[in-house]
Amino acid sequence: MPSPAPVERTGLTNPNQDHPGQNHPGQDRPPGSELTPPSRIEVAVAGYRNDPETARLGLSSTDARVRSGALTALARASALETAMLLNGLTDPTPSVVRRAVELSSTESRGATAVDDSLLTHLRSDSQMLVEVAAFALGERHQEASASTLVDAVVAALSRVAVEHADPLAREAAVAALGSVGLPSGLAAVLSATTDKATVRRRAVLALAAFEGEEVNEALHRARTDRDWQVRQAAEDLTNPRI
Repeated sequence: MPSPAPVERTGLTNPNQDHPGQNHPGQDRPPGSELTPPSRIEVAVAGYRNDPETARLGLSSTDARVRSGALTALARASALETAMLLNGLTDPTPSVVRRAVELSSTESRGATAVDDSLLTHLRSDSQMLVEVAAFALGERHQEASASTLVDAVVAALSRVAVEHADPLAREAAVAALGSVGLPSGLAAVLSATTDKATVRRRAVLALAAFEGEEVNEALHRARTDRDWQVRQAAEDLTNPRI
């Protein structure tokens, strides 16, 4: 069945206003016929109707909820361009930034500018933003080979894993270091095996990405940890069930 036609709107907004990656569908309309940003519902529907034209218009909304929804809709329609994602990562509203960071885990991989922005968010005062940025970086660089960028990612994640005041941020950074799996991240993961129980559990799981005597010793210690979930994770890694 053919896809439903995009929803058309008229209003007061200048149709020639720039929107990242937008082809200004209203430019061919007669003078006085102009487009306004869609509503939250229209943007959400656009993602499911494969209507990137409507979703792009949502990026210009003054409503942060619409802008956030527009990013989601564009990603769902496979139409989220790097420029749009970068705009979301620098949006003045934290909720939009968080949604852009979440989408960065799968969108625009290989775009260094996106990685640079995520590294900046790792230094945010918001624990929640640090947590999702760490996750996104881990997903973007799973089992990566060493490079200047990846080395910087591992160094930044290691600092969060060891130094951040919030255990959720430390846990997310440890998990990301396990996803990346570079030996340079091992020291921070080993340090995390003596952290709070939730972080220790994540650290034991992250050790699966590493090898060496230090790893074996850490797993051996974890098998006698006071937390049963840490003990179970270590047991599963050292004596996997067939």
